Amino acid sequence: MKYDFSQIPAQGDKNASRLRLRHCGRLQFLKHAVDAKLGGHNDSFAELIQVHRQLGKETRDSGLILSINAHLWGAVFPLITYGTIQQRQRWLPTLLAAEMVAGHAITEPQAGSDVNALTSTAIATENGFILNGHKRYITNTPIADALVVYARLDDKLSAFLIKSDDEGVTFNDTPQVSSCSTATMGDVLLENCSIPADRLLGKIGAGAMMIQNALELERAFIFAGISGIMEWQLETVINYSRERKINGGHLGQHQAISHKIAEMKLRLDTINLWLNQCANLKNNHKRLTLASAQTKLYASEAFLQSSLDAVHIMGASGLLEGQQMNGLVNDALGSRLFSGSSEVQKNMIAALLGTGDAYKR
Repeated sequence: MKYDFSQIPAQGDKNASRLRLRHCGRLQFLKHAVDAKLGGHNDSFAELIQVHRQLGKETRDSGLILSINAHLWGAVFPLITYGTIQQRQRWLPTLLAAEMVAGHAITEPQAGSDVNALTSTAIATENGFILNGHKRYITNTPIADALVVYARLDDKLSAFLIKSDDEGVTFNDTPQVSSCSTATMGDVLLENCSIPADRLLGKIGAGAMMIQNALELERAFIFAGISGIMEWQLETVINYSRERKINGGHLGQHQAISHKIAEMKLRLDTINLWLNQCANLKNNHKRLTLASAQTKLYASEAFLQSSLDAVHIMGASGLLEGQQMNGLVNDALGSRLFSGSSEVQKNMIAALLGTGDAYKR
């Protein structure tokens, strides 16, 4: 399936970010790998990778890619996997159309990848739940209509569907970060936030498993869109190396340049192999824990190095104000951190192999 992204709204403020995500919803872009009974295209994760790659290549917008992935893996797929029939019927149609923008709120000011350090709390009442806590660096928060928020209920990590207009909740637009800047980010403040009982997502105490599953999918497939950006980077520097003349010859004839281009190609193709491996595992209903960590680790480091190489090849022209190539370096730095840093992925891989500190614990 091919999409026409030519009419996607221009980048700008947070309202523009919301419009860009909603435009993708109107194109029915968010329905891949979703069962037809739930309103999806009834296709596979291979098709999802293909269309996300097209989005990345044509828009070169890392922030939009991050925003879409937070929406899908943070909210849509948890509802598909853990939601009740009533929750799916109520929430999925508007989420798949991006008429409602969502994401998930895990990170806290003093807790990142370690779910055991999360301190947000929920208390059961006669009518539902009351939540208190502080979430930080949450993608889509300034434009979100709802978030899946993780908090401890009777000291058991659980998931709750929180709407932006619920009593006692504030979705802030600060702090923002410069990397992937078109993906709006901010804090979530929960101060005696009152929600009805039907907003519990999944079973009480299933939160840690739900976070693991959501992050596995995010790590596995977020670089599908970025691989499209990297394909554009490669094509751009190849064309530049052919057109740029130096000492009577093409720039690309110099070994120092041609080797960098060869390495960029190798990195891109390796990422695509990892993405296909993740798609095959998911399509065959197998666990992604190890493969998704390996994909995230390799792809984030490869994106950074290829972005640096692309600017190096283009020289001063790659640093011109407004030149998209140099902005991607900053986005690539951020890619080493979101969905768990490179160091977190290494810890996870080591633990799954039966070694490392994580295994000893």
